[in-house]
Amino acid sequence: MKNLKFLFVFLTTATLLIVGCQDDASIGDIIIPSNIAVNAEVVGVDVDNPNGDGSGFVTFTFSADNAISFNLDFGDGMSQSAPSGEVTHRYTTPGLNTYTAVVNAVGTGGIVSNEAVEVTVFSSFDDPEAKELLTGGPGNSKIWYVAVDQIGHLGVGQSSGGPSYYANYYNAAIFEKCSDESTSCFCDDELTFALDASGQLTYQLNNNGQTFFNNAHSGVAGGPGSGDDACFEFDTSGVSTVTLAPSDSDWSFVEDPNFEQPRGTIINLSNNAFMSYYVGSSSYEIMELTENSLYVRTIDALNSDLAWYVRFTTTAPSEDFESIYNTLVWEDEFDTDGAPDAANWTYDLGAGGWGNDELQTYTNSAQNVIVENGLLKITAIAEGADYTSARLKSENLFEFTYGRVEVRAKLPAAIGTWPAIWMLGQDYATNTWPACGEIDIMEQTGQDKDVILGTLHYPAVSPGTGNSSSTTVTDATTAFHNYTVEWTPEVIKFLVDDTVYHSVPNIATLPFNSDFFLILNIAMGGDLGGTVDPAFTQDTMEIDYVRVYQ
Repeated sequence: MKNLKFLFVFLTTATLLIVGCQDDASIGDIIIPSNIAVNAEVVGVDVDNPNGDGSGFVTFTFSADNAISFNLDFGDGMSQSAPSGEVTHRYTTPGLNTYTAVVNAVGTGGIVSNEAVEVTVFSSFDDPEAKELLTGGPGNSKIWYVAVDQIGHLGVGQSSGGPSYYANYYNAAIFEKCSDESTSCFCDDELTFALDASGQLTYQLNNNGQTFFNNAHSGVAGGPGSGDDACFEFDTSGVSTVTLAPSDSDWSFVEDPNFEQPRGTIINLSNNAFMSYYVGSSSYEIMELTENSLYVRTIDALNSDLAWYVRFTTTAPSEDFESIYNTLVWEDEFDTDGAPDAANWTYDLGAGGWGNDELQTYTNSAQNVIVENGLLKITAIAEGADYTSARLKSENLFEFTYGRVEVRAKLPAAIGTWPAIWMLGQDYATNTWPACGEIDIMEQTGQDKDVILGTLHYPAVSPGTGNSSSTTVTDATTAFHNYTVEWTPEVIKFLVDDTVYHSVPNIATLPFNSDFFLILNIAMGGDLGGTVDPAFTQDTMEIDYVRVYQ
C-alpha cells in the first residue's frame, strides 16, 4: 500500500514571551524560531483509502530555523514534546475526523513560534464493550476506587521482555499506603468514567486536591523531586476526553497457555490526566476489565524500562470486613464424641510424601483423629523414626462453588509440624494439579509458628510458592482463631479474625469458578514444615467448628 505525503509549509507566527518592544528578531541570546515547515503523512493512504488505512496513524515531520525543541498539540486533547523533528501519533476517535494540529517551535529564552495544520484521518478502532464496562453504558457513569484492599493494587515491573504481564518488581500489600499520612491520599481517590449518548467517553479524577506522586515525578507538584513517594497538592478538577486505541504491546513471547492476554485496548486521557498514581503518563493499557474490576498498566514517563500497574474496583474499599455470604449451608460443630461424622468426612490414607517431601503416614486411627469435648483433634505422632497423622476431606460428600468458609482452630506448637485448612478442585483426578486449583485457607509454617499463610495455587504461579501472603498470629498455638476465606466470582480474600490480609481478583482464566472440597490435615516436615524437632513426640490441631456460608 502506497503512502501519500501531504506537505504544508507556513510562514511563522511568533509568540514573544518578553515585555517591551523590539524591532530586531533577536534580543541578545534570545532568538525567535522562524520558517516552520510541516510534513504530515497519513499512514495507509491510497486510491481506495484517501484518509488512511483505519489505523489512525499520522507521522509529523517538522523543522524551524533557530528552534531548540518542539511541542505538538495534536488537536485531540493529546500533546507531546519532541526534541527531534519527527513524531508519529495515533488518532483513535472512530470514523472520519479532522483535527487541527499545532506545532510549537521553542527557541532560546523560551520564545515560541507556532503554526497549525489540519489533518483529516480515518480510524476504525473501537471497543464498545470496554466503554460499557467502564461506565455502565450510554448516558451513565461509574465511579472506580483504588483497590487498596487487594494485594498488588499498586505494582511495578519491567516494561518489556520477561514476565512483563506481571508487576514482578513490587506489589503493594493490602492497605499498605493507607496508614501513612504522606501516602494515604491514594486511598481516597475516586475515578469517574462517563459515556454520553453520542458515545463520547470522558474521565475525571477526584482526589480531594492531593495526588500520590512517584518520587521521581514529585517536582511536578512543587515537591522535592526526589526521596520517598508522597502526596502533594495538585489540581485534577478538569474533565478529560478519553479515546481508546489498540495496544502496540507484543505479548507473543508469553508461551504459558494459562496466560490471559491483555484486552488489547489502551485508554488515552486528554489534558495530561492520569489514573490516581502520578508517573507522568496519560496512556494506560487495559490488562483486565470486568463490571467491577479494572487493572491497567502504564509506562513511566521518565524511565521507559518501568511499567506501573494499578488495580481499581467499583466497591469503595474498607478495612471493616463485611461478607456477602450470610446463609449457613453446611457445618460441622463436632458435638458428638468419637470418629468424625462419616456424612461429612472421609480420609486420605497412606504415605508417599504427598508431592511435598512430607514424612508422615496418614491413618484413620483414633490416635490420630478423634472428636472429643466439642473439638475435632488431629494429632501427629512420632512412631520411632516415622510419623503418623490424619487428613480429612469432604470429597464426594460436600463440594461447592463460592462462599465463605470459616474454621475456628488452635494450631500445633511443635517445630516441623505443618497444619493446613484448605480446598482442592474436585476435578483434580482429570484436571491435574495445579490446573484444578488449590485454595489454602490457612497454613502454619513449620519453623516459625507465629506465621500464617493464605495461598492460591494455579498454573501461572505453581509449582512454586503460589500467590501467597502471610500474617502474624502470635498466639496461634495457645488460643483459638477464626481462619476464613471469602470466595466470590470477583475476588478471593483470606482473613484471620475478620481481618483481610490477602486478596486476589478471581478472573475468568483462573480455576476458581467450579466446585471444590474441604481438607483438614497435619503434615510433618516437607517443603513448608521443614526440619522436625528431634525431640518431637506428638502435637495436635484442635478445630472448634467448620462452617460454610453462601
